[in-house]
Amino acid sequence: MAWHSYSLDRKAQQLVLDARTRDPQSLNQAYKMRMATAYGLERFWGEHLRLQGKEQTKSEFWKQTWDSLVEVMGEAGVALPNDSVQSENTAEIQTMSDKLWQICIDDQRVALAVLTQLCDGIVWWTQRYKP
Repeated sequence: MAWHSYSLDRKAQQLVLDARTRDPQSLNQAYKMRMATAYGLERFWGEHLRLQGKEQTKSEFWKQTWDSLVEVMGEAGVALPNDSVQSENTAEIQTMSDKLWQICIDDQRVALAVLTQLCDGIVWWTQRYKP
């Protein structure tokens, strides 16, 4: 088995630059993202819904981070669900939530470890690029 770089730091940097371009104030979400990793995948994923429609640029930062996690985990052979969900559609939220809770515990632990590292990178880049 050969070493494979998943470019987490590069993805974190791009996430911060994208957020800064959309709305520099949304960079404050980086610290909240890092703290949210302790609560699990379902709660992290759901945070973009809480902000959807109210603070859209912050919601996009959370969603884009989730999308990056899904991409990295896919490269590693772990499929994470990533349905398009609207905050006002309870059935869609329930379906996505069920999919997240059905992920085997080993894959959940690996995904959380990767998410934590990705968020650590986002915090680091935020500290460098925050206006």
